[in-house]
Amino acid sequence: MSTTETQRGSEWLERGGLRPTRQRLSLATLLIGDGKNRHVTAESLFEASRLTGEKVSLATVYNTLKAFCDAGLMREITVDGTKSYFDTYTADHPHFYWEDSQSLSDAPASELEISRLPNAPEGAEIASVDVVIRLRRK
Repeated sequence: MSTTETQRGSEWLERGGLRPTRQRLSLATLLIGDGKNRHVTAESLFEASRLTGEKVSLATVYNTLKAFCDAGLMREITVDGTKSYFDTYTADHPHFYWEDSQSLSDAPASELEISRLPNAPEGAEIASVDVVIRLRRK
């Protein structure tokens, strides 16, 4: 990893108020070091980390992704009850879920129209609306 990529990772952690431990910095650099947004699973990030030679456990990857989400650096997108993706682009936007490859990609927010939502139950408020559009190739 280049000095520029590592610097991006360090600055990203700083924005989230997170201490730049060796493992956090390594994972942050993998996630945003090239300046691009991405969607990862804990398993895919673990594998990418392993390929760089970084010694990090899968449990540490899960805990670190949770810390990144808690700090507002990432969003967790749940596709079904068993699969979560983590998105480095935190603005509200819809997603496409590709069933054949089990991958997540951004959908164009400008094309999404939600004209009406149900009222929240008494004593609750709507915190957010996540839109995941499941796709199957023809």
